Amino acid sequence: MAELRLEELSARTIVAANSLTLRRGQEQFVTPPSYAIADAYLSPVTSWPRVVLDGDTVVGFIRGNFDPEATQEEFRSCIWRVTVSADAQGTGVGRFAVWALAEEARQRGFDRITAIWEEGEEGPEQFFLHTGFTVVGETQYGEKIGELGL
Repeated sequence: MAELRLEELSARTIVAANSLTLRRGQEQFVTPPSYAIADAYLSPVTSWPRVVLDGDTVVGFIRGNFDPEATQEEFRSCIWRVTVSADAQGTGVGRFAVWALAEEARQRGFDRITAIWEEGEEGPEQFFLHTGFTVVGETQYGEKIGELGL
């Protein structure tokens, strides 16, 4: 891998972000990329959509949300989505994206970031736990709420 870098989602990178492939079985744990991308433009003040590039190749996408006024605490500084292409999973791309979002949160004055995930064999729980999140609660739908202190 070349040196990873983040870039704001743009017209140049949106198609690649929308075309990221997942490993078999992971699709059920994420919304289609186009939903996350569209939502990023519906909430431009609080949304933080970024692609992860390895050289000139888009290998990941992360969308954070920073809204200190959110009524639910877990939505004030959170990861809405993190996707890493199947070929790049396990190489540090996801961790790089999460820590970049964490640094952005720290610079904005937050002391933690949160993520919400559904449990399942091919789900993201192990990724979040290995990245340093701890489970701090559960949604009314049974999803896990994880927190990473900054």
